[in-house]
Amino acid sequence: MFAQLLRFWRKITKTNTSTMLNLILFGPPGSGKGTQAKKLEKKFNLVHISTGDLFRHEIGNKTPLGMKAKEFMDKGHLVPDEITIGMLQNKVEKHPDAAGFIFDGFPRTVPQAESLDAFLADKDTTIAGLLMLDVDDDEVVARILNRGKDSGRSDDNDESIIRNRIKVFNAQTAPIFEHYDKFGKSQKINGVGSIDEITERLSDAINNLM
Repeated sequence: MFAQLLRFWRKITKTNTSTMLNLILFGPPGSGKGTQAKKLEKKFNLVHISTGDLFRHEIGNKTPLGMKAKEFMDKGHLVPDEITIGMLQNKVEKHPDAAGFIFDGFPRTVPQAESLDAFLADKDTTIAGLLMLDVDDDEVVARILNRGKDSGRSDDNDESIIRNRIKVFNAQTAPIFEHYDKFGKSQKINGVGSIDEITERLSDAINNLM
C-alpha cells in the first residue's frame, strides 16, 4: 500500500518536470555498479555517465577541465567539486535528446548531490530514483580481491586498503542515500546473486519509477 501511494505521489508531483528518467546507481566499491549500469543503459535507452570514464576522457583529450583535474591529481589532491561537476555538465549537454541518464560514481558527497539537483532543475528535470546495490562488507572485500587478480591495481589486492575505501564510502558517500530518501526516491536493491538476477531486480525497481 505504501509503495502504491508513493508512486501516486510521484506522478502528481511530476507535472512541472520533464519525463526524463534520471537515475543514480549507488553502492560501495565492488558492488557491481559499472556492470549493472552498462546493462541498464541498453535496456532502458539511457546514457551512462561514469565519473571514472569522464576523467579519463577529459584528461586523455587534454580539455581545459581535464588539465585542471590532472594538476590536482598529480599533487595527490582531491579534484574540486566544480571541476567534476563541470565535466558532468559537459557530458549531459552532449546528449540533449537523451531519454535519461544513469549516474555512476557521482555524486560522492551531499554537496555534490545538491549541485546535481540544481543543475537538473535548471533543465526542468530531476533525479527519479537512487538505487543502492546492497552488498555487505565481507562480500565487497571478496569481490575486489578477486577482481584484483586481473585489474592490475595494487589497491585491489590489499584488504586493509579495500576496507578503508569502504569506511570512506560509509562516512562520506552513504549519507547521499538519506538525502534522496527524504524525497522518497531511495531504494535498496539486493546486490548479491548472478548478474542477470540483480539486473532483473533493478529493472523491476526502474519500471515502478516510470
